[in-house]
Amino acid sequence: MNFKNAAQRSVVIVTIILLSILIGYVSHIIGNKIDIAGHPREYTEYVEKYSAEYGVPEYIVYAIILTESDFTSNKVSEDGEIGLMQLSPETFRWLTSLTKEELESGILYDPETNIKYGTYMLSYLYTQHNRWKTVLAVYDAGADAVAEWMEDEKCIDENGNLVTIPDSHTAKYVETVEKELDIYRELYYLD
Repeated sequence: MNFKNAAQRSVVIVTIILLSILIGYVSHIIGNKIDIAGHPREYTEYVEKYSAEYGVPEYIVYAIILTESDFTSNKVSEDGEIGLMQLSPETFRWLTSLTKEELESGILYDPETNIKYGTYMLSYLYTQHNRWKTVLAVYDAGADAVAEWMEDEKCIDENGNLVTIPDSHTAKYVETVEKELDIYRELYYLD
């Protein structure tokens, strides 16, 4: 009788283990499909082109587009930022002065132009700050605000890197973009 009970218990245990593995696998597949649906890679041709041209990882561009406009090319914010990467007409004029192109701000509704200049801006900011967290803070709050924060010893580490963002809106923005870029990197860019 003992052998029979032990065999039945073993079968039950093995069945439970196999079901657990199967449930875990199915959950992973479903979760992955949900993440992919929530993290599209639209405008791939432009993102690939300008990410390569300006040395900005694609997953960062996608995360910003998702966060800023949810891939809506004709989005206009309350503050007047336009398009996929939500560039203001003033920022666009400044960027076109750097590239020596003469373009009207109305072209910011064009996905390619918006991605080109948004990615160019990220590249430019990265050459100034060398840390993506700081770049994202500047992208949201502006260079003057971030420069002011970086003068506060409570906001920087021993190497002068921005570690604390005192503005709750910008802190939430940076946290959101970092979370999204991690998901993009995991879904599409890690082997």
